[in-house]
Amino acid sequence: MKKNLNWEEFSRIDMRVGTIVGAQLFPEARKPAYKLEIDFGEELGILKTSAQITDHYQPADLKGKQIIAVVNFPPKQIANFMSECLVLGSVDEKNKVILLQPERHAQNGDRVS
Repeated sequence: MKKNLNWEEFSRIDMRVGTIVGAQLFPEARKPAYKLEIDFGEELGILKTSAQITDHYQPADLKGKQIIAVVNFPPKQIANFMSECLVLGSVDEKNKVILLQPERHAQNGDRVS
């Protein structure tokens, strides 16, 4: 377990529900990854990110899938691509990512608390 956060620190993390509207291979990445476009609703719009989720998912299967992401990290350059959010997932026993998703349909941009 990592060092505990206090409530003020945790409250600064902005996690939102979004829907993947585009997914494509990202061959320039060092590790196998996809480039994702995610719709976070009117307030945030569509943000882009890179995700190392190629073990459990295919690009065609990702379109329309709702996910949870952190949207208030600073942009990060990954190869020739600027990542604007961080998609969240659990890591299985083989160190492969499984996407976190709402249990039922939620509105794009809904806050996660």
